[in-house]
Amino acid sequence: MLIVLTGIDGSGKTTAARALVDSARAEGHDALLLSNHAARRRMSLFSERFGWSLPPRGADFVETCIRVVNVLVSHARALRFDGLVVMDRHLYCQLALRRAVGLGRGRLLPWLLEKLPAPDLVVHLDADPQHAYQRVMARGTDHEEVADLEAFRTAYCSLPEFNDFMVVDANGTPEDTLAQLNMVIDRKEPVRV
Repeated sequence: MLIVLTGIDGSGKTTAARALVDSARAEGHDALLLSNHAARRRMSLFSERFGWSLPPRGADFVETCIRVVNVLVSHARALRFDGLVVMDRHLYCQLALRRAVGLGRGRLLPWLLEKLPAPDLVVHLDADPQHAYQRVMARGTDHEEVADLEAFRTAYCSLPEFNDFMVVDANGTPEDTLAQLNMVIDRKEPVRV
């Protein structure tokens, strides 16, 4: 089973992905965690440190290249794995990032989504942007603005693919999110709180 987790920064994707894999392993199942990052955090730290940032199209080009390579490698690994595969982020994340900064979908990402094996389940961790901002600031490894998180959340919800996502409330504790994820996986239906 292939599960993809999406959500804005600070929604708890990585924490939830690790917890889901650890939980499956604890129950004796084979599980694999694959991360599909796009180096946004590193680029934002670089920008802060040197006071220079790439324009939106330049940043998108770098992020898209890195994300596409990571997603292709992850899918290759997933094909060879018999068990639960959890992908932390996917091409949907890049499409939402593009939309959030006013860029179009382009052709490559939608084409790849058509060609790659479809996930069994895409779960969107929905977090209030203010709450997500507090989490980002608490981890202290990067910086986001509430307005950017709001735009990112709106962008996700406006993706045509979003109608097929299962939405989980990610404003609670990691344990709450894991419990909801397990219910969604068991039933393949959204849990709304």
